[in-house]
Amino acid sequence: MDEHRALAVPDGLEGERLDAALARLFGISRTRAAELAAAGAVSLDGAPAAKSARVSAGSWLEVELPAARPAVPAPSEPVPGLVVVHDDEDLVVVDKPVGVAAHPSPGWTGPTVVGGLAAAGYRIATSGAAERQGVVHRLDVGTSGLMVVAKSERAYALLKRAFKERRVTKTYHALAQGHPDPSRGTIDAPIGRHPSADHRFAVVSGGKPSVTHYRTLEAFRHASLLEIDLETGRTHQIRVHLAAIRHPCVGDLTYGADPVLARRLGLTRQWLHACRLGFEHPGSGQPVEYASAYPADLQHALDAVGAG
Repeated sequence: MDEHRALAVPDGLEGERLDAALARLFGISRTRAAELAAAGAVSLDGAPAAKSARVSAGSWLEVELPAARPAVPAPSEPVPGLVVVHDDEDLVVVDKPVGVAAHPSPGWTGPTVVGGLAAAGYRIATSGAAERQGVVHRLDVGTSGLMVVAKSERAYALLKRAFKERRVTKTYHALAQGHPDPSRGTIDAPIGRHPSADHRFAVVSGGKPSVTHYRTLEAFRHASLLEIDLETGRTHQIRVHLAAIRHPCVGDLTYGADPVLARRLGLTRQWLHACRLGFEHPGSGQPVEYASAYPADLQHALDAVGAG
């Protein structure tokens, strides 16, 4: 049976988009909130409301929540190119290839890290949402590199806390268009949903605090190889921040990269790779670090930009 729920919008959500307010108030994902609004299941002060409507403090927000459905486990399917870098009783570190999602999500029918590990016989933690059990952090489908997945419940809790408290070292390499000036710096700019494109994010007033440190490793004629360390872990953070300083990742057409340069380098995705991951091991308490070499497509593009 569907559940009818209603709440007054608190002062702290004044001016928020309706889908964001729904997610905060009723503990659902923003994607699910948008789906409910599109289906006419949401009203604001008695009138149907679109997901992009802005809410006011004191307004009456109502939603019809469909009855919960049993959780469906992630499909178990082999993932070519998914490399296990480390495996023990607490965790597994994988080198994720491009074109693979971290876990199942609405609208994604391709391979996932969770499904690949299941197909390979790995048992991972059951903590977290049903579709992302064991996953403590994610990489974009179009980003390759290192991820850690918890196998034990204790490891899941400790790794989640370490990520939240910023005690995890996440180092990326990105090939950025042009030459950032200064060649080394920090981008401290809040990130939130793009105001007009739901699949994108942007630097926006009122967004979540987001901090990216970068330094130039090598400058080429048309691009610069950057090493990037993250203080925060927002969705698309590196891509959004580099685009905000007008030096998007080469090949990142979603965030304004030059398609001509991407074609010339043979790139069909953003040049972005999670090359190092370090944290305190939840079992031993000792610091551990893992490294990943560039995949063939990124190395080919790097060689090509260096030659031209």
